[in-house]
Amino acid sequence: MAFNFSKYKKHKTALIAFLAVITIILVSAFLINRYWEPILSKKVKNMVLTSTDSLYNINFSSAELHVLEGRIILYNIDFKPDTAVYNRRKTQHLAPNNLVELHVKRLILANVHPFKLYFKHILDIGRITLTTPEIHLSYQMNQVKDTLVKDNRTPWQKISKSLKYIHVGDIFLNDVHFKYSDYTGNKLLVSELKEMNLQANDLLIDSATQTDRSRMLYCKDIVADLNNYKGKTPDGLYTYTINKLKLSTRTSQLNVQGLDLKPAPAFFNKSKKNRYTLHLDSIQLNNFDFLTYHKYRSLFASSLIINQGTFDLFCNPDTTKARANKIKSFPNVAIYDLKSDIRIDTVVVKHINISYSEYNTKPGKTGTITFNNTTGKLLNVTTDSAALKKNNISTAQITSYFMNHGKVNVFFSFNLTDKNASHSYKGSLGPMDLELVNPATIPLAMVKITSGKLKGFYFDVKANSKVSKGKVTILYNDLKVNILAADSINKKLKHKFVATLFANVFILKRDNPDEADEIPRSFNVVYKRPPSSPFFKSAWQTLLAAIKPTVGYSTKTQQGVKERIAQGVLNKQNRKIKKALRIQKRAERKQKRELKKQQNEALKNGGARGQ
Repeated sequence: MAFNFSKYKKHKTALIAFLAVITIILVSAFLINRYWEPILSKKVKNMVLTSTDSLYNINFSSAELHVLEGRIILYNIDFKPDTAVYNRRKTQHLAPNNLVELHVKRLILANVHPFKLYFKHILDIGRITLTTPEIHLSYQMNQVKDTLVKDNRTPWQKISKSLKYIHVGDIFLNDVHFKYSDYTGNKLLVSELKEMNLQANDLLIDSATQTDRSRMLYCKDIVADLNNYKGKTPDGLYTYTINKLKLSTRTSQLNVQGLDLKPAPAFFNKSKKNRYTLHLDSIQLNNFDFLTYHKYRSLFASSLIINQGTFDLFCNPDTTKARANKIKSFPNVAIYDLKSDIRIDTVVVKHINISYSEYNTKPGKTGTITFNNTTGKLLNVTTDSAALKKNNISTAQITSYFMNHGKVNVFFSFNLTDKNASHSYKGSLGPMDLELVNPATIPLAMVKITSGKLKGFYFDVKANSKVSKGKVTILYNDLKVNILAADSINKKLKHKFVATLFANVFILKRDNPDEADEIPRSFNVVYKRPPSSPFFKSAWQTLLAAIKPTVGYSTKTQQGVKERIAQGVLNKQNRKIKKALRIQKRAERKQKRELKKQQNEALKNGGARGQ
């Protein structure tokens, strides 16, 4: 086979040409990289200064530009505010509420188009990745609403002379270390978050998006993920954990999974407040205005959905003489006491188990009332002054199961602007066995219900922080009880036979109505709240104050029982005394007979000797 020299020469020429082109491209890329790096650095720094109106500046130790790869790498980035500019704006009342500091070891910009930036003045980046960024956000209330500034141009208007627009496809912040400092309170509060990831999509700053309200910080969506967050309340009385938190600005939705709030082990050594424990499986906040919250800590949302969990409240057995006023436990006062601007149209609660426990010092035991599978809807939960002018009443419709058996329907109404915390509640409790209430009545009232069928319990109460007034009707059959007393020696409750007999035979009304064709008994209750009584206890004591006289165990009858028992004890003592006197008299008579017998025998024996 003949060797084709001309063909070989053509291939060789093509190969040399190809290598020459590659060499030119590589040399050009190298020269362009060296040429572009200082230009890039200057462009970035000027852009930050311009877009933030000189409030922030950015520095980095070095930059790498890879033209062929379309990649830029920045090392040791520091994004910090200029404190002199910030302090000057504070004196002018123009300073923002939030300040951000950012340090990143490495920032990678992928799919960059440098020729667009240089020739067309378009900054187009496919992806930005920040490795282990450290973010420090500090919050200080400098303005309560947007303040008009001299330069009220949008970011696009500020950069429009040097750039036509800025576009970034995706922004990733992985393994974020986030530190938050709040200067609004009496003391500095610092929170730190780890296991946090942030992602932003489709950042676009141009003439169209500068007024686009559907975007957050010019991004179509910003998603924040936080895992395994733990912390303490500012007073140190509670610890809280969050398994997972996710925020999406596109859907305006905040989701929390696994929220736990627990009291510190030495809670009562530090506080005399009521103690509570909370667990919630999930929380969902819809139409959450994140930007307003970020700027002014104002919480605006259309709805809050709380699904499955437990809430346990333990009433502090505070025996000190000076007891604090627990008016802050009232829902309408507690909302106001948050000292935040809040407006939530609807709060939905699903499948929550609630328990209220109270310690009775006399028997040394704790009584517990439970409301199981609680579901409800609260409307107009707000502290916003504009919203309160339109409607200052918050309402709640609650359905639950008392002691996990009797169905409860309650309608609450709370006045959100009344200093006396006026409110009302109206509802009913369905049929159930009354013995099921013993976990509460035995420790708290020292009464054990041995039989009884509840047919219906109806109440309508209007109240405030000082007094509760209302009407209560209880329909029941075959009520019997045991009256108990504390046994200090054995530390248990013992059965009071006489008191129980009097209660069941002479006092308690076993049925209501007494006869099927009679009108049921009702009771108009007036309960004056002790300042140390929290909301839930006040409601319970109000209903209890009506329950006792309805079943015949009123204050008057209780006093009558005590008097009868006292009289019975006195009669018993008198009988014992009389019996003792009779025994003593019999003994004296017997003694006299014996003495007389002895005297007679002595006389008889003396006469026989004389004979």
